[in-house]
Amino acid sequence: MDVSTLHKLVKTATSKALVVRFNLFCLSIFLIVYATLLLRPSSSIYFENAASLVRCSLRECHHKGENSLKMKAILEELPKAKSLSTKKNGTKIEVPIFLQEKIGKGMKIGIVNMNEDDDLSEWSIHGETITINFDKVSQFFNWTDLFPEWIDEEEESDVPTCPEIPMPEFEAYNKMDLLVAKLPCKYPLEGWGREVLRLQVHLIVANMIVKKGKKDWKMKSRVLFWSKCRPMLEIFRCDDLVIHEDDWWFYEVDVKKLEQKVGLPIGSCTLALPLWEQGIDKVYDISKMEQTVKSKTRAKHEAYATVLHSSESYVCGAITLAQSLLKSGTKRDLILLIDDSISARKRHALAAAGWKIRTITRIRNPRAENGTYNEYNYSKFRLWQLTDYEKIIFIDSDIVVLRNLDIFFNFPQMTATGNDQSIFNSGIMVIEPSNCTFSVLMSRRFDIVSYNGGDQGFLNEIFVWWHRLPRRVNYLKNFWSNTTVEASVKNGLFGSDPPKLYAIHYLGLKPWNCYRDYDCNWDVENQRVYASDVAHERWWKFHDGMDRKLQGFCRLTRQRRTELNWERRRSRKIGSVDYHWKINVTDPRKSGSLLMD
Repeated sequence: MDVSTLHKLVKTATSKALVVRFNLFCLSIFLIVYATLLLRPSSSIYFENAASLVRCSLRECHHKGENSLKMKAILEELPKAKSLSTKKNGTKIEVPIFLQEKIGKGMKIGIVNMNEDDDLSEWSIHGETITINFDKVSQFFNWTDLFPEWIDEEEESDVPTCPEIPMPEFEAYNKMDLLVAKLPCKYPLEGWGREVLRLQVHLIVANMIVKKGKKDWKMKSRVLFWSKCRPMLEIFRCDDLVIHEDDWWFYEVDVKKLEQKVGLPIGSCTLALPLWEQGIDKVYDISKMEQTVKSKTRAKHEAYATVLHSSESYVCGAITLAQSLLKSGTKRDLILLIDDSISARKRHALAAAGWKIRTITRIRNPRAENGTYNEYNYSKFRLWQLTDYEKIIFIDSDIVVLRNLDIFFNFPQMTATGNDQSIFNSGIMVIEPSNCTFSVLMSRRFDIVSYNGGDQGFLNEIFVWWHRLPRRVNYLKNFWSNTTVEASVKNGLFGSDPPKLYAIHYLGLKPWNCYRDYDCNWDVENQRVYASDVAHERWWKFHDGMDRKLQGFCRLTRQRRTELNWERRRSRKIGSVDYHWKINVTDPRKSGSLLMD
């Protein structure tokens, strides 16, 4: 073989090697792409579950559907596989020292909301630990689903209902000597107190106590919470707390009182006391409850109350309120809390109207500016110091009661009418006096930000779980939608005789600060949403039925008379089309001889 031939063979071999390498490279690329496509999850699974998530976000579901379970399995597969190669990272839950002295051995201990990998071995010394199984609420279950801004109280188109919160199968469990629960706590994140899962755990524990908790001779059951946040005062009473140590909260729960609470709706999504029987327009039958209310023993431990402080501007309102309560036929005590701003002469008049007077020291709102209307409105917290009563129905002094309210003493703290969003109106509310609760209110003054700068905003952050009374119990005198239909309906209720409302809450400028001829809210542009001549006339009709000596405390001050005349002139100047400024004022209080000093 010559040299040239040898060169040709070498070149040929080299070319073939390059081709083989290139083919192998292409084959490897193909295999990688093929493997990627083969192992990719089906797009149909993704899109089916994406649709499920969208539906849930529109609040059409609160329960886990089949698709969402598939998606959950896919999402949780990798973390589960990874955990096999790692150690359990659960927390060792030790029995608190104070509890070791209170419990013995051979106990049945119910465990609620602990993690699967939490170490509870130390508890087995005292008996058998039994996990209470339940499905956690969906992340798409919002607080507003339980506490909507509005419900159809009148049942004009539907009967209001509440969504279901998943509960354990209680019949599957035997009696428990002790319940131990871990409470969710997202403090200090905004809205931490209105977490639905947090409420769910509270309600599960409460229902377990009522249905499966062993009771001592005082009808009390034991529960232990583990949380950085205080358990909800609305469900687990402050007075039932025996020991608080570190993150442990040990309660001996009054089962009878707790049983009443779990028997009520889970939110304000329906009425605690329906206005009507469901589905028909017949007035709801409350005769059985009324018989209970008539108990003389109970009446001694229940009272109506209001608060006056910082000025005498609401003295007339408080006198009228007392007279309206007495006229309703109640036999409960009427308690008036006042500070030293009320003169002796007016104290005597308030006592003559029916109030039992107690003197208080004002409580300052630390977030209020000096001299503002809400500077001392936390004085309302003093209501919780009326511990010689078991129940108090607080009523603002700008309210007139038209029907007997005694029925509402049957409801627990916090029971009230709705306001807006998910909050209640504190104008009429059922509370349970407690020095412990008072201490909690005082301790939270500096860290709670009230949405309106007043006591209503503050109390709504303390009592987030509340029970809805019909708005007819505390009917607000306002016309927010400003329509003819709204005015017709509301004025019809304001003037109804016999009354269809339990009470009228006079928002805006008060009737006793107006001439009796018409509602002076008409004369002030930003107050017209509160103007109703029908409601105004009703207040004055009630005023005229009072003793003339008491009427004398509803006279006008010189300053207020000047303001009224200026407001009328201004209304005329801007040409207010309601033309109330044209009305001839005949109110005898317009004359100087009937002015207050």
